[in-house]
Amino acid sequence: SGDSEQKRTALAEIRNIRSEDASRIAVSALSDNDEMVRATAASSVVFLPESEAAKVLLPLLDDKKPFVRREAAFALGQVGNWSATRKLIGLLDKDRDAEVRSAAAVALGIIGDYSAIESLVRILNKKPSENDEFLRRSCARAIGQVFDLYAGGNTDTVTPQNFLPPKFKDIGSGKDLAQLRNSVNIDSVIRSLSQVLQNPKEAGDTRREAAFALGAIRRPDSAAILRSHLNSPDPYLAEISKEALLKIEKQK
Repeated sequence: SGDSEQKRTALAEIRNIRSEDASRIAVSALSDNDEMVRATAASSVVFLPESEAAKVLLPLLDDKKPFVRREAAFALGQVGNWSATRKLIGLLDKDRDAEVRSAAAVALGIIGDYSAIESLVRILNKKPSENDEFLRRSCARAIGQVFDLYAGGNTDTVTPQNFLPPKFKDIGSGKDLAQLRNSVNIDSVIRSLSQVLQNPKEAGDTRREAAFALGAIRRPDSAAILRSHLNSPDPYLAEISKEALLKIEKQK
């Protein structure tokens, strides 16, 4: 009970407890009449068991309010359950709200399900514009995160990791990449990412994430294009390209 502000405050406190029991208290708020309460509740149920959290959050991807759909997508990314992949791909492909589509891309990258790669690449194959910079950046990063999951076991890589010598960088083992490469059209993925990296009309952040993704794929035929950016005036792109080349070299 209480007004919307009180409910949101209570839900934030529930989230801060970071426990399954506390998250369960927040479930009923997912169907509140107030969109802000529903959106806040989405981030408060993420400490439920994966399958349970996904089950209660998935209906919010059909919410009439874009803000609720966006927050539900972000929450599903935190949960990380692959059962959300299909509906998140649907948002990425068809939602009319750019922020919702971007949130779906972010979530898909964190979840790491390779079945999303085709849709992520399809976004990158479109002509870039100022209105979709974050969406394109998120798609490029998500592709890299999926490959990094198979290569190193996580999707939370920071780009660049640091500006320290190579021995201080975690570049993963790449041991499970063969399975992933056989499951997607890898040549098409590399071609799209390379075009993004080479396109001066792309936002700087998008080009950086494309370099990260090429490194995550660890294919030697991407080395030349990455080397061409080692002396980039953008120090972040240069460092990410260096890290990408380290991954490729280790994979040989």
